[in-house]
Amino acid sequence: MVESAMLAGAALAAVLGFAWLALAMDTHWQQVHGQGATPALSRRLLRVMGSLLLAASLVLCLQADHASMAVLVWAMLLAGAAVLIAFVLAWQPQWLRLIWLL
Repeated sequence: MVESAMLAGAALAAVLGFAWLALAMDTHWQQVHGQGATPALSRRLLRVMGSLLLAASLVLCLQADHASMAVLVWAMLLAGAAVLIAFVLAWQPQWLRLIWLL
């Protein structure tokens, strides 16, 4: 049961990490917020937080299973999270406003 919770947390961290990395790009920021470029401080903060969440996702996977399986699961989570964020940006980009309220 604990491993399942860790893997769910890893999946959530991967999705949020990719969402924040996408919002750090001016094109996606404008697509989501309908205004100009990402403010410089927000861009830097989004990149750092997105990267930290992807690393946290790896750590959670490593705690849930042995290293060889954890890395495989993490790679699959990254692929799934990237596709999910790409679909959200293509279909309903305003949904990403909910995760960045600053």
